[in-house]
Amino acid sequence: MAETTKKHKGTQAKKWKRVAKGNGKKACTVEGCKRPYRAKGYCFFHYQHWRKGELGHARYDSCNHEKCTKPQHKAGLCETHWKEKMGIKDEPPAAAAA
Repeated sequence: MAETTKKHKGTQAKKWKRVAKGNGKKACTVEGCKRPYRAKGYCFFHYQHWRKGELGHARYDSCNHEKCTKPQHKAGLCETHWKEKMGIKDEPPAAAAA
């Protein structure tokens, strides 16, 4: 009797090449980058930097206070500048009484 070997599904990892959106015809929108576009107009590399907030283009609206790049909290200001405007002081928690 002939032996048969069974092939189980999923035993070999399928390797597929990731294809950029636009079939590689559209380039990243960052000046000087020629990589194909993947998401939000950026290549994979620049998209990761955008998500981390490392690009000049902010992921979120930033604070309207001069030279502040923190995300907006209320009224167009970050939490720090909003508390400053409202006169709320950040005090460290009181030490536990012994």
